[in-house]
Amino acid sequence: MSTFQEKLEKYAELVVKVGVNIQKGQTLAVNASIDAVEFVRLVTKKAYEAGAKNVIVNWGDDVVSRLKYDLAPDEAFNEYPIHRANEMIELAENGAAFMSIVSSSPDLMKGVKTERISNYQKVAGQALEKYRQYIQSDKVSWTVVGVPSEAWATKVFPDDTPELAVEKLWDAIFKATRADLEDPIQAWKDHDAILHEKVHYLNEKKYKKLHYIAPGTDLTVELPNGHLWVGAGSKNEQNIEFMANMPTEEVFTVPHKDGVNGHISSTKPLSYGGNIIDEFTIYFKNGRIIDFKAKEGKEILKHLVETDEGSHYLGEVALVPHQSPISQSNILFLNTLFDENASNHFAIGSAYAFCIEGGKKMSREELLKNGLNQSITHVDFMVGSAEMNIDGIKEDGTTEPIFRNGSWAF
Repeated sequence: MSTFQEKLEKYAELVVKVGVNIQKGQTLAVNASIDAVEFVRLVTKKAYEAGAKNVIVNWGDDVVSRLKYDLAPDEAFNEYPIHRANEMIELAENGAAFMSIVSSSPDLMKGVKTERISNYQKVAGQALEKYRQYIQSDKVSWTVVGVPSEAWATKVFPDDTPELAVEKLWDAIFKATRADLEDPIQAWKDHDAILHEKVHYLNEKKYKKLHYIAPGTDLTVELPNGHLWVGAGSKNEQNIEFMANMPTEEVFTVPHKDGVNGHISSTKPLSYGGNIIDEFTIYFKNGRIIDFKAKEGKEILKHLVETDEGSHYLGEVALVPHQSPISQSNILFLNTLFDENASNHFAIGSAYAFCIEGGKKMSREELLKNGLNQSITHVDFMVGSAEMNIDGIKEDGTTEPIFRNGSWAF
């Protein structure tokens, strides 16, 4: 049985060689919290050993972040450090790879005035819009991975001591990312191949619409002409493979911006802006969110929907079987990177350009003309369950099962 350190080494190697798939002479840009300092040092070592030219680390500190939200004047949340945005854009234009390491507590901003969170999300989204376009068109390699912090771990395992909670969360992350296996890199190649079988099937079908039925859900989603299902590995502008999320269990595409009708209910809490939104239902007409309700975090959800015009529409539709390994773990991670891979989900906001034929080379106007939504935000929320059925509707009206009782029907 592998020791903790052996699994940690495998995980670091995995996110460097499979996640961003660093190339010789390439720069790696890492965004991480000081909670992940040991892991970041290990990633840096692995990246240089794999041939990286530079590793640039932008550190964050949740305590410092919270102090700002509690004590800074209101005007501090109406501006974003442009030099940070320019750095990200310049790095992307020079072919860097990007790794985000998430560690924050889902309650980090609990009790903060929602206007402060909302205002900062908006200015950050605007400042980073060009960088986001590079990410969403796969111009560059990027990955998002998780590392436990004590604050996050004790939220996931509230009945355990902080030390044991962190240990349990590490174990869950190693398992979810296959870092606990003998050869994680080969395991990811095999996993990628399985997901691509689903991708191929759905792309052959060219469904015109999807129809979701579950308790609290009756939703029809039109798909744009030329839509592409994708899953697991992607390729950047230089045709280099990378894995944008680790873990990932989803295959996904874009909905037509104006073609979503009905209502959908969440099945897991959404951690957004350092707050929890839970037990919510969203209502759509001709693509647009026309109403919503939530048992917890309604004000936060309202600010999310009102981020900009595009945040009133959907940008992603993703299929994940309820029997996925993360779902079967029965752990609620309270972190979208993990929880979205236990459940069918949608995203409010911008669409991925690579989810339509020729999309990577289309202008923003062309993407919009083809039905792809644009926004300064992109937030996934979970809707899947063992009771969810999904049908694919073809151009001629023929209906075929895609999901039955929360699992693939083909």
